[in-house]
Amino acid sequence: MAAVPGVRALLSFHRPGLLLDTFWLTRAPFISIWYHRRLCSDTTKSDEPKPLVNPENKSLLENLNLMGVDVKMARQRQPGVLRKVFTNEQGLATFLQGKGASLKVIAGIISRYPRAITRSINQLEQRWELWRNIFQTDAEIVSILDRSPESFFRSSDNGNLEKNIAFLTSLGLNTKDLHRLLTTAPRTFSNSIELNKQMVEFLEEICVDLGGNNPEQFVKAVISRNLYILIRSTKRVKKNIDNLKASLKLSDSELLTLLQGPGAEILDLSNEYLKNNFNTLQQKMVSLGCHEADIKKLIVSYPMVLYIGPDTLSTKLDCLLKGGITMKQILEKPKVLDYSTQNIRGRIEELQKVGYDFQKNGINILDSSRKRFAAKIERLVATPND
Repeated sequence: MAAVPGVRALLSFHRPGLLLDTFWLTRAPFISIWYHRRLCSDTTKSDEPKPLVNPENKSLLENLNLMGVDVKMARQRQPGVLRKVFTNEQGLATFLQGKGASLKVIAGIISRYPRAITRSINQLEQRWELWRNIFQTDAEIVSILDRSPESFFRSSDNGNLEKNIAFLTSLGLNTKDLHRLLTTAPRTFSNSIELNKQMVEFLEEICVDLGGNNPEQFVKAVISRNLYILIRSTKRVKKNIDNLKASLKLSDSELLTLLQGPGAEILDLSNEYLKNNFNTLQQKMVSLGCHEADIKKLIVSYPMVLYIGPDTLSTKLDCLLKGGITMKQILEKPKVLDYSTQNIRGRIEELQKVGYDFQKNGINILDSSRKRFAAKIERLVATPND
């Protein structure tokens, strides 16, 4: 790799400046090179203009370039890091190499999340150990850092991470749930423990207010279905719950069932987005001859319909109806709306070519895997009357 000679050169790279001999890399064969930029005392007169920001650390930029880091991207992401006097890019590189990360992966991590180079070896080791309580191998963690470096480097508060892991585990969430949270909504673990407790207590109160008798199980069900819930505000979630209840005219028991089921998946949406999507869906369905009960049935059985943008949803419905599918069939099998418009249109065209009758055979075939769909088409071609 092109980056290898550069990194090797960096290990012996020197430049006039102060070498801090008090910082040694743990489990590393060499000293991390730190550069000291002379800080000028402020001797200007009060009426003279002062610089708004410190200049970038030139020796740091040279180091990053030698490591293959995309400095332009790093500057766009977190420009302040490039102005820091002391950083630990070599310590980070050595640490990650020891965990199996390639030089290309390391350069990509720094390019996309420059703040990673501000973490000390002790912080990195402690955090890695905590993550290893959830993940089985170092390779899994390296893979996540390659995809989402922010999930690991966003916070350096390992004590808070440990507390959150213990708290979330106490809710009945298992290792698989924590794994999904770390990979999908890592900011959950950067929240203060008090903030996460606030959401949990709020959800427990919702359950009790709606007549539920197992608030702990309710909380577990909601978090398991909506991994983003803990990084949203209680105000947002409460307003969404109130809007769903009012718009669909749900009883307490109906709302409770919805929330601890598929309805949990839409609670993290912004209030305006959820409201606008509901209004647009309602108008569209009314224009297609649907009644209030039909709208309620669709949303209660398939709340994710409110995730779909208004224009996209309208196009999907029109595509299905033009293909000879009725609104009644869509209401019975709403998950067909999960698929892209292109996918829906393509499958309908293939089925029409072999004379498939949706009214006679239903639309379950549209909601099948690619492999099963292809196999069905082959059978239909072989036996047209099937």
